[in-house]
Amino acid sequence: MFTRHRRLRKNQVIRDMVRETTLNRKDFIYPVFVVEGENVKEEISSLENNYHYSIDRLHDVVDELKDAGVKSVILFGIPGYKDEVGTSAFEKNGIVQRAVRKLKELDPELFVITDVCMCEYTSHGHCGIVHDHEVDNDETIKYIAKIALSHAEAGADMVAPSDMMDGRVQAIRNTLDENSFKNVGIMAYSAKYCSAFYGPFRDAADSAPKFGNRKGYQMDPGNVREAMLEIEDDIKEGADIVMVKPAMAYLDVVRAARDRFDVPIATYNVSGEFAMVKSAAKAGLIDEKAIVKEMLTCMKRAGAGLIITYYAIDICRWIKEEGN
Repeated sequence: MFTRHRRLRKNQVIRDMVRETTLNRKDFIYPVFVVEGENVKEEISSLENNYHYSIDRLHDVVDELKDAGVKSVILFGIPGYKDEVGTSAFEKNGIVQRAVRKLKELDPELFVITDVCMCEYTSHGHCGIVHDHEVDNDETIKYIAKIALSHAEAGADMVAPSDMMDGRVQAIRNTLDENSFKNVGIMAYSAKYCSAFYGPFRDAADSAPKFGNRKGYQMDPGNVREAMLEIEDDIKEGADIVMVKPAMAYLDVVRAARDRFDVPIATYNVSGEFAMVKSAAKAGLIDEKAIVKEMLTCMKRAGAGLIITYYAIDICRWIKEEGN
């Protein structure tokens, strides 16, 4: 006798009752881009409905976050000047450091994560110190640790190194601990692939490399076993949360990580994924709301407990409207 699986799909009530994976507003982290200047709230051309904010306009995004029920942000800074060693990334009054202090002033309960990297701050656009057109891993991690410490001193709850240098998690953890920031967490971009899905972000953050590419330090899209080694190393070095980036084309990596490791796993629904959905929706080819809900549900079903997404405010509003 065959099984009538359709009995559990009869109507919305029973479908909701037996659903294995559900979205919750606590799942989402919203990326915030902060720029120098005054009275700036300017839509990012490549990321519709996402904005560059000056420090004095951060109250606008905080109000939106509160209204939607988004509890956490990841902060990206676009500095006023750049140099070979990314000096503005670790200055006490750098753009991110001031933004952290302002966000905590506006909403002390907001969980503030800071992206720790050098690409937005270096004149060459690479994620570290460059010698002879090569990024020097060991010299770079000293700077990465210095940047992370400056973010912690400003009041960040968690730092998120995205540079993909070997050993940077250990360097950050040691530096934070030695400076009495044992309770500042690390969310490591552990399996960050050298992906073509990052295009709109590089426009938003003005972080495209001026020469070459990042294939020497970001991961090859064809590898998954290597991702498990990267994640395992970051956990051993002190990462509290590990990340797989991008999301949609890498859900097999998320699933493999979830099956193997017991730490919280995040994924980043990156700018290219966002832009493709937006473009298809504007062309009338898809139902945007339905696609976004399905896409984010699939990320969570694959094993991501945390999702960074430019749709965070939208999805949290939709969940709120549905009474969840």
